[in-house]
Amino acid sequence: MSQESNKQNVSFEIIAPCGMNCGICLGYLRDKNKCLGCREMKATKPKKCRKCIISHCDILKKNKIEFCSDKCKKYPCTRLKNLDKRYRTKYEMSMIENLEYIKKNGIENFVKKERERWKCPRCGGVICVHDKKCYTCMK
Repeated sequence: MSQESNKQNVSFEIIAPCGMNCGICLGYLRDKNKCLGCREMKATKPKKCRKCIISHCDILKKNKIEFCSDKCKKYPCTRLKNLDKRYRTKYEMSMIENLEYIKKNGIENFVKKERERWKCPRCGGVICVHDKKCYTCMK
């Protein structure tokens, strides 16, 4: 990945409805079979990502809500709880905590916090949540 394309590109568009910062996801950071984030529904998106149950949730679509925590009576649903548990256990990151932070502090503050949290101390690139590696300096 080019050094500039991986430098702290965190924005609203890459914060998934479930609270995942897609900008720190391996699928987003890698060069091959790249995912452009959960809100991007192009045919080039990896098959696994296109099948995400949460991003295709009928409640999100029918109510035209941005995040699972916005006016959803089922929040947090079983799917989100299971995903959150897996990410807390394997990657020390909580989607539900992210959603609660967004609800309390706003998306702008969340994006600022994420930029700092996942910033590579060596080069300023993004550290991947899945393998804790910076895809700019590869450290």
